[in-house]
Amino acid sequence: MNMIKDKKSELLSAYQFRHACKNFNTDLKISDDDFQFILETARLSPSSFGLEPWKFVVVQEKALRDQLKPIAGGAQRQIPTSSHLVFILAKRASELTFDSEYVTHMMSNIQQMPEEVVTFVSSVYKMFTEVELENNAQWIHEWACKQSYIAMANMMTAAAHIGIDSCPIEGIDREKVTSLFHDEGIIDKNEFGVACLVAFGYRTEDPKRSKTRQSLEDIVVWK
Repeated sequence: MNMIKDKKSELLSAYQFRHACKNFNTDLKISDDDFQFILETARLSPSSFGLEPWKFVVVQEKALRDQLKPIAGGAQRQIPTSSHLVFILAKRASELTFDSEYVTHMMSNIQQMPEEVVTFVSSVYKMFTEVELENNAQWIHEWACKQSYIAMANMMTAAAHIGIDSCPIEGIDREKVTSLFHDEGIIDKNEFGVACLVAFGYRTEDPKRSKTRQSLEDIVVWK
């Protein structure tokens, strides 16, 4: 029981430690081992139907960061100061049809479903995209983007757990960033679109005030 209590305390301490860091200490860099740990928590994150509709672009080159700054208004301080800058991409709708090469690959080769299971799950997935998402390309892409936020949250929690700061950022021109990555040969914009951005590094100073949140009684209803 004490071990469980300690684990709970450690995890809650990580959440207390985490804050949206705006300026990072440029003299401190995250070690390769620590960042591989953070990326591994993203890789192991859950996704709807287990489709993992994401890709992670870690931007370390100064020249590319400089190109990103004019089209990422919400990351003006984080782009030049963060140790690691990660753009999380989500699959386009054309990659997520029930009979697409990608979906078939994920079910057959990655999840290693038997053929009859693939057929059944594909039919359920087809119904989901038709009924819930109305086969709307934008809705399907946004649904994929939602999956990416799970991975981002896990990365941030993992980072905080080992004393590394982070900041999630949505203030970016997604299409312009996507086009830049396409032009640079990093991705195919017909396959992926940018969902969000998260910066990692070490804070220059502690937050000026303690973490404030509503009480559980204000946000939880039991019936």
